[in-house]
Amino acid sequence: MDERRLGALVRLVRRRRGLRQIDVAAAAGVSDSTVSLVERGHWRKLSLDTLARIAASLDIRVDVTAYWRGGDAARLLSAAHSRLADAVASSLVGSGWTVEPEVSFSVYGERGVIDQLARHEASRHLLVIELKTEIVDVNELLGTFDRKLRLARGIARERGWDVGGVSGWLIVTDTSTNRRHAALHRSLLRARFHDDGRTFRAFLSRPTESTTGLAFWPDSNAGGAIREGGALTAGPRIRKRR
Repeated sequence: MDERRLGALVRLVRRRRGLRQIDVAAAAGVSDSTVSLVERGHWRKLSLDTLARIAASLDIRVDVTAYWRGGDAARLLSAAHSRLADAVASSLVGSGWTVEPEVSFSVYGERGVIDQLARHEASRHLLVIELKTEIVDVNELLGTFDRKLRLARGIARERGWDVGGVSGWLIVTDTSTNRRHAALHRSLLRARFHDDGRTFRAFLSRPTESTTGLAFWPDSNAGGAIREGGALTAGPRIRKRR
């Protein structure tokens, strides 16, 4: 992102809305001097979370684009996402679920793609799975997750599925960076996701009640084990039997 270009946009949008820097600061939960830094193009001194909150207070979306000198970053990220999707789908199918990947939807102007939509045959329980190889913008992540969960029942019925309960799980690649970002947003994530990785396998085998959860998944080939300890706690890995 260009520092001065973003700063100029923040300043122009703020002025068009008739807001002062102190107004934006209050909405974003930062100081007015921090807003001034952004508008003057010095925001690289700030955390991405702070920058995202300032931008969000003005309905500005900030996208971070990373480049890798070693090759095609998009292909690398796509491969990691595919490994994660394959591993999770394998566990679902092995536990009695029917899995539909990449389910697109358009409901009254709300459009998107559910990474994995699954139905437990025995209980008719519906499961919405959001897959993330990186945690970047937690607020946007939660908003997207809630929207998909809210629309899931209708989307499933359009596919001819008889639905009982509806649950949602966020599955995140287990890296130190993702763990650190989750810890920074501990309270927000705990309020939204009631279960963690310790209960994921139990849920898959017997989905009796609707819930939401967050589990970390190691970056491995299909069939990798889940790390015990859940979204915000550390714990030993479940070891495969040889």
